[in-house]
Amino acid sequence: MSESGQISQTKQRLLSPAFWAGVSFFVLLLVAVIWGVQQLNLWLKDEQRLPVQKIVIAGEHVFIDDQQVRAVVRQAQPGSFFELDVNKVLDAVEAMPWVHKASVRKEWPNTLKVFLVEQVPVAYWNADSLLNQQGNLFNGKIAADQVQLPQLFGPGGSEQTALQGYRAMQQLLANSNLQIEELELSERFAWQIKLNNGIRLNIGREEFIDRVQRFVDVYPLLAKNSKTVDYVDLRYDTGLAVGWKKQSES
Repeated sequence: MSESGQISQTKQRLLSPAFWAGVSFFVLLLVAVIWGVQQLNLWLKDEQRLPVQKIVIAGEHVFIDDQQVRAVVRQAQPGSFFELDVNKVLDAVEAMPWVHKASVRKEWPNTLKVFLVEQVPVAYWNADSLLNQQGNLFNGKIAADQVQLPQLFGPGGSEQTALQGYRAMQQLLANSNLQIEELELSERFAWQIKLNNGIRLNIGREEFIDRVQRFVDVYPLLAKNSKTVDYVDLRYDTGLAVGWKKQSES
């Protein structure tokens, strides 16, 4: 077939009703698909159609309030189930004072599961903050009757040093059924502690473990004395000095 014949057939095909009917159908189908995708997207984003209806809180916790967690989640991500950003919710939950770590995941069709790892308080720090097991500060509030914690004091940045020292000395003192109520680490890193029986130990900077052990060794003799011990000064290479309470104070 000649080139002119092919052109003629092409023109006839373009002018035929069947061709334009096919084109029209394809265009309509394409428009319908685009419209359907847009409507589906709007439907998925519509909070009223697919809201997060359930927020399930899991993980053992004492100080974290479940309703407060739910309120934080709602405030962080008020949108629909599909629009909800899990990472933003996670950041908001982990910013709560008593939350140590958390995980957040969606569960079809309308549930959000939040797993919490709560901070474990081990001591007060400078009377206005708390220390967790890792020696990190957090600002949780705790009632005095909820748990008994030692009071640790020290310069900023010495939290982990103070906690490590507390644990090491408490381990020695526990053999004599003694508990540290207060521990102070000075700017020069000298140690002072107050025990649950009221005795104050001035330990100093060096060899604090050996000095506490020296007190533990001599404590049975001190406990037998009729006088009441006020303080024990352990800042000596060998030996110690004992201060006694006055009889009226006893």
